[in-house]
Amino acid sequence: MSVILSGTYASLSKDPGTWKLSGFVPSGDEIGPGGRGFSLGESEFGLSANIDPWFYGALTLSVGADDKVAAEEAFVQTTALPDGLKVKVGRFFSGLGYLNEQHAHSWDFVDAPLAYQAFLGGQYKQEGLQAKWLLPTEQFIELGAELGNGHGFPGNDRNRNSAGSMALFAHTGGDVGDSHSWRAGLSWLSTKAKDRAWDAVDAADQNVSNAFTGNSRMWVADAVWKWAPNGNGKVTNFKLQGEYFRRTESGEVVYDTASAATAGDYRSVQSGWYLQGIYQFTTGWRVGLRHDELDSGTVDYGLNTANFVLTNYKPKRDSLMLDWSPSEFSRWRLQVSNDRSRDGVNDRQLFLQYQMSLGAHGAHSY
Repeated sequence: MSVILSGTYASLSKDPGTWKLSGFVPSGDEIGPGGRGFSLGESEFGLSANIDPWFYGALTLSVGADDKVAAEEAFVQTTALPDGLKVKVGRFFSGLGYLNEQHAHSWDFVDAPLAYQAFLGGQYKQEGLQAKWLLPTEQFIELGAELGNGHGFPGNDRNRNSAGSMALFAHTGGDVGDSHSWRAGLSWLSTKAKDRAWDAVDAADQNVSNAFTGNSRMWVADAVWKWAPNGNGKVTNFKLQGEYFRRTESGEVVYDTASAATAGDYRSVQSGWYLQGIYQFTTGWRVGLRHDELDSGTVDYGLNTANFVLTNYKPKRDSLMLDWSPSEFSRWRLQVSNDRSRDGVNDRQLFLQYQMSLGAHGAHSY
């Protein structure tokens, strides 16, 4: 059993109620800087154990700032399949990319990169089946596949019996000498949406609701490099991490569903990336720098082009953080960000965060 307690204080120069990613369709509730002032962060309660010689089970409940309790993960995983095979069933964070599988308390910054917010609504969960195969090679090579219901953004619930999404991923990595290690990966996600609604301001400066129906396909490339002198990172270490997203969506958009309800073809090709470096300069103290950037790319609304506000703006954000961990189980963090997600708006943000771990907690992945 384990508990993660987290809380945040936020000072934001611009109203968070007007936050948006210019040029991108809003992607759900777990985006943006959150509210001003003090708030409860995402606290977690976890239960995990071996069930028998063949299965392991885990349940993670999350409590958000809105007091909602949700099952973040709830899965059963095999422990005794031969030849490096492992199968997981239930609800789980997808193996897509690098950061997606990690719980929020293991992130190096207070918030998720803009690319995760734009393309995955924060993090992508699957409810279905995942299979991983660790190849019997000297170099680390892992292949994986997932079939899920596809309810998470960029898909949604389409009320079908068949799988709503498919993901494929491959990871490889290894050591370079005694002090360096690396991992790189490539992932692909295919899902669909039916009447995926979003609110927007149209070309006539009117608030309207629109809906997208069609295919969404995404590629993610990720890479991580770590350094620790002679492999011992207790005092000093460094991590360089980055991911690149590219998403193509095609189908039909219905403009102003409550009134005009005008249908037209839709196609978009959009991308985004982030790069961050974390340096532990002495025991317990780390400093980090992250740059986020999105490209709204090409968006074609077909017959509805005249109704939408088109932009080539590229949302950006720079974040600097300093954190102190007096022990393995506690961390205090200061983060400042210069957020230019909104066209023409410069939001200066300051966050103070605490994270406390109680009980037995498994080691984090590489």
